[in-house]
Amino acid sequence: MGKLSGADVLVKCLVQEDVRFIFGIPGAQPITILDAIHRFGRSEGLEFIMTRHEQAAAHMADTYSRLTGRPGVCLGTVGPGAANLVPGVYEAYVNSIPILVLTAQNQTWRSYPDHGSTQGCDQLGLFKPITKWNALVSHWQRIPAMVQEAFRMATSGRPGPVHLDLPVDILFGEGDEEEIKILPPSRYRPTVPASGDPQLIKQAAEMLARARSPLIHAGGGALRSGASEEISKLAEFLGCPMTSGITARGTIPEDHPLSLISLGLGAVAARSQADLVLVVGSRLGALDFWGRPPVWGKPEEQKIIQVDTAPESLGENREVDLAILGDAKAAVRDIQAALETIAEPRSEHPQLAQYRTLQAAWLQNFEKLGQSDAVPIHPLRVVRDAREFFPRDAVFVTDGGNTTIWAHYLTRIYEPGTCLWCGDSGMGGGGLPKAIAAKLVYPERPVFAICGDGFFAMNIQEMETATRLGTNVVIIVNNDRAYGMIKAAQDGALGKRYIGVDFADVRYDKMAEAAGWYGERVEDPREITPALKRAVASGKPALLDVIIDAQANFAPPDFNTVVAVWLEGVTIPQY
Repeated sequence: MGKLSGADVLVKCLVQEDVRFIFGIPGAQPITILDAIHRFGRSEGLEFIMTRHEQAAAHMADTYSRLTGRPGVCLGTVGPGAANLVPGVYEAYVNSIPILVLTAQNQTWRSYPDHGSTQGCDQLGLFKPITKWNALVSHWQRIPAMVQEAFRMATSGRPGPVHLDLPVDILFGEGDEEEIKILPPSRYRPTVPASGDPQLIKQAAEMLARARSPLIHAGGGALRSGASEEISKLAEFLGCPMTSGITARGTIPEDHPLSLISLGLGAVAARSQADLVLVVGSRLGALDFWGRPPVWGKPEEQKIIQVDTAPESLGENREVDLAILGDAKAAVRDIQAALETIAEPRSEHPQLAQYRTLQAAWLQNFEKLGQSDAVPIHPLRVVRDAREFFPRDAVFVTDGGNTTIWAHYLTRIYEPGTCLWCGDSGMGGGGLPKAIAAKLVYPERPVFAICGDGFFAMNIQEMETATRLGTNVVIIVNNDRAYGMIKAAQDGALGKRYIGVDFADVRYDKMAEAAGWYGERVEDPREITPALKRAVASGKPALLDVIIDAQANFAPPDFNTVVAVWLEGVTIPQY
């Protein structure tokens, strides 16, 4: 038995948790962490991934968590390094993504309260509003217990980010190895997800058996728990439609015959008219229209069964008829088992054909625009050609304002873990870092992103990161030389007066070439697919700088309809 530093203990704890990457920027204070990774972490499969900005590091930890089901880890040094992590940590917090945020801190005798130290910062106060739990590590012997508590908190209930603040003297401090004990996860926290109460599971099955027109709605919790197969099997048994929240796309294959597209009018009609909805892993937030009429049925006419791991999410935004506290995958599996003992499989619900007809009518104009040969290029032509070019299991990333709306219309998602988006946070700048992290997790899969030029430029420096790591992603920049969504808002609100929304013509393709990428500007829609072929064939990270029609990009045609539904300004078709 020998001597260990505090940083050695920390890295051993992370190895025990099967952490594969720590994303961040090095600094003087956490130098011992990097040294421990170099000395023994790498041989255990742990790598430090240097980014060019800490925001990107947090987005990459978030992506790692979404794609693997295990908490991602990011690192920032004291003061500005910690502060730069905030945008990415905020996104993870809003979307309930478990990540571990590590920040170095000045010495214990200089901090809390700080009294004028260089880079002094109340990092506990900084991260408290955007983490589930955070703490200062006050002694090197406490590191194992604090790391265990961090992982326990990150993964229990409603998942989310957690934060450990690590003073430099704690990281450099040494002690005898025999003084610490590092436990495997199975010895200190649940590793097998819990199903719901058996009586409530049975009651849910009985309610589904009695329902005339049930519907299953999946949220982010269903995606995180890996409940895709269980939800599809239950829907097939019931012959009922499935929908997902827009942040949970991929839970349900969007070409499954029982699937209706998120925010599509077919899905809206089905949700509003179901007599019972099984809500799996969703709190029914803003992008689910709060579970309220007219997008959903009236509470006196539509029963709700809600399954969630977080007790505070049950009945939070919509009153429920049955609340089940439990893991989505386990609960849906057990509901199906109970249902099979009291009911026979049903044929497809007759209204589904009508919902599909409504969905097809909703998509028709988008599909027509997606075939447009107009110059400048229509945004939907970019979306359609990219989706048709990349295979079914490609990981798709979107980042932007109106760009994300266009992408939703014609980018079908077929598998879990193949759609990455900022979701409820509305955070910009994550597209490129997320694509890089996705390629690290799935090196054998194509990864492509469609980004608005405004958001892409927020973390454009990460092109060097992709070159250095050899992560051959394909980035498509929808270039309208503006913050298009905000410009459109000013167009309507300010009588075509535009303030602070227009850009100079930047050659993103040339910037990509300078970073060692393949770069190409595309101005003819007929060149999108050939350019994608050249990009992939280059064997490098690749960027297509696509000049889109700025006027067409102003207002996605269905956006006003969605807003009107949200404000209860339209009537849902009845069948």
